[in-house]
Amino acid sequence: MFKHLRKWFVAHCFGHSRQRTRLVSKDGRCNIEFGNVDAQSRFIFFVDIWTTVLELKWRYKMTVFITAFLGSWFLFGLLWYVVAYVHKDLPEFHPADNHTPCVENINGMTSAFLFSLETQVTIGYGFRCVTEQCATAIFLLIFQSILGVIINSFMCGAILAKISRPKKRAKAITFSKHAVISKRGGKLCLLIRVANLRKSLLIGSHIYGKLLKTTVTPEGETIILDQTNINFVVDAGNENLFFISPLTIYHIIDHNSPFFHMAAETLSQQDFELVVFLDGTVESTSATCQVRTSYVPEEVLWGYRFVPIVSKTKEGKYRVDFHNFSKTVEVETPHCAMCLYNEKDARARMKRGYDNPNFILAEVDETDDTKM
Repeated sequence: MFKHLRKWFVAHCFGHSRQRTRLVSKDGRCNIEFGNVDAQSRFIFFVDIWTTVLELKWRYKMTVFITAFLGSWFLFGLLWYVVAYVHKDLPEFHPADNHTPCVENINGMTSAFLFSLETQVTIGYGFRCVTEQCATAIFLLIFQSILGVIINSFMCGAILAKISRPKKRAKAITFSKHAVISKRGGKLCLLIRVANLRKSLLIGSHIYGKLLKTTVTPEGETIILDQTNINFVVDAGNENLFFISPLTIYHIIDHNSPFFHMAAETLSQQDFELVVFLDGTVESTSATCQVRTSYVPEEVLWGYRFVPIVSKTKEGKYRVDFHNFSKTVEVETPHCAMCLYNEKDARARMKRGYDNPNFILAEVDETDDTKM
């Protein structure tokens, strides 16, 4: 029991320090920050204000939303107060009984703010209204109405676009917790399982991968996060996937694969990150989305395969058991890709008679013993 407690203590206290740094987290977020960005480059975020507001977090977006409306109401309320003050419509000026104000019933800053609110949101209670006495008030009314429509359109559009972003649809796409390496179709493959939790399809789906690792060029340059293409396929290819049920995508480990020189014993010692991407178009909104996840060497299991999860019920329906989505079972697998291909070559040579120690070439002296 003491041994189990010690293992648990070591795993929980020192395991986090051995975790590898990821560029892409399991849920697809990128672990990267930009430093020493000059002020001119930061100004670009204000030029593209729509994208900036759209990418804000909800707490910041709601702050901008509330500030924009309250700020515009207060600003125009202040302008209405100035108009009433200049025209001497306020009670402290003791206007005559026959005096016609620019705006009826504005008695101070509070009433001016309420009139600004009623004007911009088109409530129109009827107690306060603009008269035809001064052109300044009419111009200010027109200007506030137009600017209010622009603010409403921008802010409501930003909220709607934030809610309907295809990034939320991507949350319904899930990848297996681990990747596995085993034989498939007589070839050594790296396999990953992906599932669509919604019944609506992703149209024109395309899946691919990038292997990120630190490399040193022949010139001595060290490249961090050097990218290598990883081709993933299913039985029907890697484009236009019929993504209605969970799929097992695989990468063939051949001579062109970066996994070819890796072995079961050395896999955990490697330093790489496998990032998998799935691009597609949402069927209901026609918006494109991208789902991504990553795997580090500790999450790649050599000599395992996924447990089947699709079955057929008595009623004739196909049932997907997501309880076994990431479960794996151990299978017999060569400990390296090179061994598998060398074994195949050896078998082929044996069939052709090459390198067969039992094969002896005997020379026969063919003489004609027929005597006439």
